Amino acid sequence: METFELNLSIEELEKRTHKDYLITKKFLKADAPEYLSLEEGDKTALKHLVKAAAILEKINMQIDNPHNLAVKEFLEEEIKKGNKQAELTKILFDAQKGINAIDTMSNPIRLIKGLDEKPGKGVYPEDLSKEEFHSILLNMLNDNKIEEVRQILTQRSMVVRDNNELKGIDYIDYFKEDFSKMADELDKAAFVSTNTDFNEFLRLQAKALRTADPMLDAYADKKWATLQDTPLEFTITRENYEDEMTGSIVENEELSELLKKHNITPIPKDFLGGRVGIVNKQGTEALMAIKKYLPTLADNMPYKNEYEQTISTDTDAKQTMVDVDMVMASGDVGEYRGGITLAENLPNSDKLSLSIGGGRRNVYHRQIRFISDMSKLQERLDAVLDPEQHKYYLDEADHWFTIGHENAHSLGPKGSSEALGKYRNIIEENKADMGALAFVDLLTELGMYTQEQRLQIIVTTMADNFLKSKPTLSQAHRVRTVMQNKYFAQRGGYDITADGKIHINIDKIVPIAKEMLAEIIRIQIDGDFNKAEKYVNENFIWTENMELIAQKLQKVSKALNGTLETELADKLLAEN
Repeated sequence: METFELNLSIEELEKRTHKDYLITKKFLKADAPEYLSLEEGDKTALKHLVKAAAILEKINMQIDNPHNLAVKEFLEEEIKKGNKQAELTKILFDAQKGINAIDTMSNPIRLIKGLDEKPGKGVYPEDLSKEEFHSILLNMLNDNKIEEVRQILTQRSMVVRDNNELKGIDYIDYFKEDFSKMADELDKAAFVSTNTDFNEFLRLQAKALRTADPMLDAYADKKWATLQDTPLEFTITRENYEDEMTGSIVENEELSELLKKHNITPIPKDFLGGRVGIVNKQGTEALMAIKKYLPTLADNMPYKNEYEQTISTDTDAKQTMVDVDMVMASGDVGEYRGGITLAENLPNSDKLSLSIGGGRRNVYHRQIRFISDMSKLQERLDAVLDPEQHKYYLDEADHWFTIGHENAHSLGPKGSSEALGKYRNIIEENKADMGALAFVDLLTELGMYTQEQRLQIIVTTMADNFLKSKPTLSQAHRVRTVMQNKYFAQRGGYDITADGKIHINIDKIVPIAKEMLAEIIRIQIDGDFNKAEKYVNENFIWTENMELIAQKLQKVSKALNGTLETELADKLLAEN
């Protein structure tokens, strides 16, 4: 067994695992009424789905970092010996699902000495630099190894050294044994689950896990995106926010031109997550209220005549949405690294299912959005928001904004933005935020929101947009909030009062959001890396006012890390 040197001291570990510093999100308990009210077949199916998600976590740990599994084994052995440092390290390892992460203050967390984060994570050889990567690809292209390079640059391949070259292996083949076991669990779930549509999806997904064929995933995705009235939720999330190696290609002009000549689009690698839950019917009905307005929103998007988008303006929107009581979040979707996902709009625009007529599906995570300590929320408002605007703050309005954000992912250019390189995700997340804000007035006019709800969405969103610390450029979801705060401040969207509180100039917010949305869409249409870089650099500026608010937020919340408590999932995993 490999041995490792633990990086964090006992004192640091005791602090980070203390309840004041470790946020805990509680998923469904073993005796949750949502679980107990399920049909017996669905209860049995849920057990198999949880086991499938656990296998997927093992796979994604290797995609994330080649040492994760060995470190996990080492920590478990050390804990048996009574090693307190290992025991506390394992709490953080399980929470962030790996040895490397970032905390809520945007500081890197390295659990093991000498094992730093690599730009290629676990999908590229550890010793591969960006310069060597580009050089090898150029040599292979010049040697006419076009298909080999194409396989290296798909979103679903693990890349290994092959003498002086590289080789891409589809992850289904690379992790064949584990994916096969996972497929068996999905087939078992499909045999007992009570919903025919859901069972059809599970069987399609199981088939896709046994054979390395992107089209099989496309068929499964297409079916998954139609699911609306199912008791259970199971998702394999495939998103590519983590891979900085592939994204670096656009910075090499010679390589980019050669790839373009051979019609090869370098797509960052997918990282895999598993979501298991029980669909909440009441919450889902509330979500569906926005669906009838989506074609109207599409018709009001900037530069709408210059691109194709997922939502059609003249047919029924291919968009399903469900609110889910969470049982398990494994792998990429469950990693608590600076934050955790509230909801997802999938499949992403780089996925094949969208090109064969598939739609998209939004899934919202109920237990993650719940606020457990309202007194702490009030303390935060007292610290940072103008008292006269407290009456407009409503925690539920954050959920309404998230609904707008996720649906805005389906608006705008349908084609992916790989040409924007490392800025693509920042630009896309910024688009989703501004889409959510830009249409608040229109949706109020259409009757989706009341005037009071309009005020609540605007004030709550702007008040929640301030961070505890300046993020790193790799944190797309946080970089975009800094950009927005800079942009809105320059245009009078908010002021800082004499006593250091945020005062939101409510009627200016939507017009400013429309302006920023138009600029973002223009960048996505043009697909110009340099324009994207310039735009991010001009707006990603941490100002004195942001630091002022950050200092106040740090005093209110000591939290540095987060973890998930999954009692029901743990019980189901322990069953034979």
